[in-house]
Amino acid sequence: MTGRQKILTGILGLIILLLFPHLPCAAQTTAIQCCPLNEDQDRILIPSTPPLQGDDVKNLQAELKALQYYYGPLSGIYGPLTQQAVKKFQQEHGLPDNAVVDWEIWHKLALLIEKPVAGTEKVPPPAGKIAIIVDTTKRKLTVMADGKPYQQFNVACGKPATPTPVGTWQITHKAVNWGTGFGSRWLGLNVPWGMYGIHGTNKPFSIGSYASHGCIRMHNSSVEQLYPWVPRGTPVYIVGSPFGVPGQGHNRLVRGDRGSDVYEVQRTLKRLGYYDGKVDGIFGYGMEAAVKKFRQANGLPPDNCVDRHMYQALGL
Repeated sequence: MTGRQKILTGILGLIILLLFPHLPCAAQTTAIQCCPLNEDQDRILIPSTPPLQGDDVKNLQAELKALQYYYGPLSGIYGPLTQQAVKKFQQEHGLPDNAVVDWEIWHKLALLIEKPVAGTEKVPPPAGKIAIIVDTTKRKLTVMADGKPYQQFNVACGKPATPTPVGTWQITHKAVNWGTGFGSRWLGLNVPWGMYGIHGTNKPFSIGSYASHGCIRMHNSSVEQLYPWVPRGTPVYIVGSPFGVPGQGHNRLVRGDRGSDVYEVQRTLKRLGYYDGKVDGIFGYGMEAAVKKFRQANGLPPDNCVDRHMYQALGL
């Protein structure tokens, strides 16, 4: 690259930052824990040799089976039998019968699977002060009106490796069709260590499970009902274990980690007088110093990590 090209590239980068100061998580260069832009967007499936394999293929087979297009095993292999079912689906919906499963196919399948949910009686908007409670243990989202339960929805929460952020947050961003990875609606939360929100999904079978990268997934019909009820600033209380999915144990934490578990350790260290930094769920240098200080004061082996022994000493 010539000097002139480097200058032009730098100017272009500056313009992009000025025009788009809050890029989605997938576009940031810093690797942070978050619900990525394409977390619900499956890869495009095409006929190939050897055939494509994976959980997304198994999900496709399950949806086609539920709609009576596919009668084979849930093998997770995109072979001739599954391709034939996709072609039949495409033909009946006026699409090119090329066995290519792109976002349009995933979205149409999701809408058809959701029909029983979408067909339920619509509830009028709640009156009074609105709040949301998400129970990650029961995978339920409850809309509160003046402190009383008004409407409840089934949701999917974060997987053990990418848990949903437990804590008290607010809705700070709302969008319609905000990228293909979030279904039809997006309600962004002000979680300090990453980008998380409540959104729709193209994977309706995942609702009721631990399946996301940390966001709260809803059926598109459900989030479309919720969306006009909740203005920016609506409080969202996410309850459950800050250490992830119950029964999975605590993660070993080191500098650079982010999450509800880091947030809880920071709160505890601050309460005990070892940490004077910001409680933000980000394991930085200040927290590392506090960890070393706590370990030394409590007779733990010298280290800069939060391990099983330190969790026990903290009472966590």
